[in-house]
Amino acid sequence: MRYWWVNQNQTYRHEVQGGFLWSPKRKSDGGRNQFYDNMTLVQPGDVILSFCDTEIKAVGVAQGVAKSASKPAFGAVGDQWSDEGWYVPVEFAVVAQQAKGGSSHG
Repeated sequence: MRYWWVNQNQTYRHEVQGGFLWSPKRKSDGGRNQFYDNMTLVQPGDVILSFCDTEIKAVGVAQGVAKSASKPAFGAVGDQWSDEGWYVPVEFAVVAQQAKGGSSHG
């Protein structure tokens, strides 16, 4: 089992609610990106740590391997990404958020 840290600032809501990870296969200039290539290394049972807005907001477990798939509807996000990418099904659980601010000690 592997653990994957995924920065989802732009796509968090879509991916966590939809139960998946998606990335383009290549950068907009056609070059390789190690983060995109890593999608092909994800295996069922791997743990996904979803990082968004300076916090781990969800934890997921991969339900399958990466498959070639068209870009999901991300709204105004991801217009620069190609339409072809990697899709990994993930079962996510949202992490309970602690209140921000100072802590109290009794």
